[in-house]
Amino acid sequence: MLGGHYSFLLISHPCSSAVTAHLHADPYLNTDAGTMSPFEHGEVYVLDDGGEVDLDLGNYERFLDIKLTRDHNITTGKVYQAVIDKERRGDYLGKTVQVVPHITDEIQDWIERVAIKPVDGKEGPPDVCVIELGGTIGDIESMPFIEALGQFSYRVGPGNFCLVHVSLVPVLNVVGEQKTKPTQHSVRGLRGLGLAPDILACRSTEPLEEHVTTKLSQFCNVPISSIVNLHDVTNIWHIPLLLRDQKAHEAILKVLDLQLVGKVPREPKLAEWTERASKFDKLKTPVKIAMVGKYTGLSDSYLSVLKALLHASVAMERKLVLEWVPSCDLENSAAKETPEAHQKAWKLLKGADGVLVPGGFGDRGVEGKILAATYAREKNVPYLGICLGMQVAVIEFARSVMKLGGANSTEFDPATASPCVIFMPEGSKTQMGATMRLGSRRTHFLANNCKSAKLYGNATSIDERHRHRYEVNPEMVPLLEKAGLSFVGKDESGRRMEIIELPNHVFFIGAQFHPEFKSRPGKPSPLFLGLIAAASGQLDLLLKRSCSVISSKPTPPRYSTNGTGTAVLTIKPYPNGHAKKALTSLVNGCYANGNGIHI
Repeated sequence: MLGGHYSFLLISHPCSSAVTAHLHADPYLNTDAGTMSPFEHGEVYVLDDGGEVDLDLGNYERFLDIKLTRDHNITTGKVYQAVIDKERRGDYLGKTVQVVPHITDEIQDWIERVAIKPVDGKEGPPDVCVIELGGTIGDIESMPFIEALGQFSYRVGPGNFCLVHVSLVPVLNVVGEQKTKPTQHSVRGLRGLGLAPDILACRSTEPLEEHVTTKLSQFCNVPISSIVNLHDVTNIWHIPLLLRDQKAHEAILKVLDLQLVGKVPREPKLAEWTERASKFDKLKTPVKIAMVGKYTGLSDSYLSVLKALLHASVAMERKLVLEWVPSCDLENSAAKETPEAHQKAWKLLKGADGVLVPGGFGDRGVEGKILAATYAREKNVPYLGICLGMQVAVIEFARSVMKLGGANSTEFDPATASPCVIFMPEGSKTQMGATMRLGSRRTHFLANNCKSAKLYGNATSIDERHRHRYEVNPEMVPLLEKAGLSFVGKDESGRRMEIIELPNHVFFIGAQFHPEFKSRPGKPSPLFLGLIAAASGQLDLLLKRSCSVISSKPTPPRYSTNGTGTAVLTIKPYPNGHAKKALTSLVNGCYANGNGIHI
């Protein structure tokens, strides 16, 4: 997971009440991750505000149960766009616009502006902001960020900035020895760029040997107490426990000067994580889910779906066995072109306890997904369709039950005589980036006796995250309902279909939204819980079990606005600061021990 020479930076705010904010810096020129191929960059993670961001932000939200914004993902594209917009407005007053200081200042301002946004529902800025700089030390595209962070560390001063350098300690199979050279060279490169690591986080397959840690300390000028080993574990939930056992929290508190005088640092409250990690390791009864998708060659393409399945399976005390089924291999054409792959795909599908068809774009593999929906419907196998997975279920129902042989989506067949799925009227066919229906949207349940409503605690409405350009054709809904397909969830207008169900099926549910984005280790997504429960014969028990009712009231804003949508949140000046002038960012003050040079 952390197998590269990355850097994590932590900056602290002395006047704060919340816990932790996260900012992910990606040095690519894309404005956001929305137009990237899942094969190249993994899944596109969607935030409440509609931001299409790197999958790492999903890890942050899942682990800490926080809500981030699109501004918490900073890219080179966003930075350059902001600087160019300022130049066009004349903000630089005729000066020559350069990487230093204009790009580097914009990066610093962005960090300070976003670092004070509350992310956990509490008022006041977070205690600490964690900044991940992606890429590898020495990458050309990362240089402006490295320079900006070097300036930033000098400006804020000691006690307000902690650099955690993440590096790989490999083992050569021929020798069997843990090698420290990659870490030594990356630290030397980092120092040459003006940054010195305060803490080393070393990834390895096995725990570091004592002499290796001593060598790293000697050659990297980092105390042994500040070298943390992140070796392979049985499940990722052991990582917080691993960090606690090595007292990583004490090392961070010491660098950020957050220790209380005369008091011993409190132990992290990780009882829940300990129980969850132990429970996961003890699971033995399997539940087999077939994931039918087009990006099965890279598991990161469906990372949030995979995590949501994992959360649900642990909650239902089942060991998840995920079968990756390439949807193309299920198609009839594959029987002639790749018979072995075709036979294998169908064997995996027929051997599964449940079927999940995730989202996707383009017509490749769609017919295979439709065949998977047919199999699940006819054989009474639990089925969950997400986004495109719901749309193909509607197409399959129209073809098989309503006998509309040409039924299709206009995405795949613009001339279809039975358009079950159509392009949304407000969408754009010329501009690809950020033009979909994105972010948190409300779904209203039309009946409280359906499985979906029961899984959500008999809520009258729910808020889930969306990412789609096409929708079920509202003109065909009456015909579909008359044939037996129930549309149990709709948007506030009543014309946009959000959830479908087959009432007489053990579990056949499709959702236009992406429930996986809000699944958490301690709060699994209700629809994923339903799929796992149905696949393991526990659905009736789950539906009867009392669950917390989700409020249908809108979530209050986490920070005020000035009427234009711009976040307005100020904090008290940093005590004992040395700033010569007010900073240009939203932080109205100065850092303790800082140098305050920012022109």
